[in-house]
Amino acid sequence: MRDKMIVEKMLRYAVKVCDYCKDVSYEDFRANDMLIEACVFNLSQIGELTAKLGEEFKAENHQVAWAQIYGLRNRIVHDYEGVNLRLIWEIISDDMPELKKELGIIKKQFAENR
Repeated sequence: MRDKMIVEKMLRYAVKVCDYCKDVSYEDFRANDMLIEACVFNLSQIGELTAKLGEEFKAENHQVAWAQIYGLRNRIVHDYEGVNLRLIWEIISDDMPELKKELGIIKKQFAENR
């Protein structure tokens, strides 16, 4: 039950990031501090939540890069050498749609297994 609630929260954050950046170019993203901060916050929340998932759950759902998600959270939160906006943008544009899809599938599986 706990993992289900965590996945639902993660999915909400992922949806927000994807929605915020829909129809936005990297140049527009880079020039918008509020958008950057909103996205970085949501990405850090997603990473924080991965640490709360059960190890068995993560092993069963190995298609999601849990360790990399948490690693991004560490880079953001601890500001190791500053946040690389190009990297953040690549994650948003390349990885977030896939993460959103995977979390949606997991959420659906929870509903089917009730």
